[in-house]
Amino acid sequence: QVQLVESGGGLVQAGDSLRLSCDASGLTFSRYSMAWFRQAPGKERTFVAVISWNPVSTRYVDSVKGRFTVSRDNAKNTLYLQMNSLKPEDTAVYYCAAAPYNTRGPLYLSGTYNYWGQGTQVTVSS
Repeated sequence: QVQLVESGGGLVQAGDSLRLSCDASGLTFSRYSMAWFRQAPGKERTFVAVISWNPVSTRYVDSVKGRFTVSRDNAKNTLYLQMNSLKPEDTAVYYCAAAPYNTRGPLYLSGTYNYWGQGTQVTVSS
C-alpha cells in the first residue's frame, strides 16, 4: 500500500520560510518522479515543482522560481520543498505526488501522477 504523507505546513508571515516534507512508503521511491502541487481555496490544483527520480533535473512554475527549491533524499524516501520569501498568494494546501520514472505524461499535469498525499496547509499572512 503506497502512502505519501506531507508535513511541515503552518501559518507564517510574508517573507518567512517553510520546509515541507513528504515521506513515502510502499513504493520504490527512487524509481518515481516526485512533484509538489498546491490548491488554493476555490481554485484548481496546480503544479508547483517536480524532481526527477535520479534526481538530476527539476522544474518549477514561474511564480516560485528563485524562491522554492525541490529536493529529495532517496535513502530516506523523502521529498522536500524549501519555500523562502513566502507571499500571501502562496497560501494553499500543498500535495506531494508520485509518477513512475518512465511515465510519458507531462510532469506538470496532475493526471500524470499515480499517487497523492493528503496535503498540508500553508497559510501566509500579509
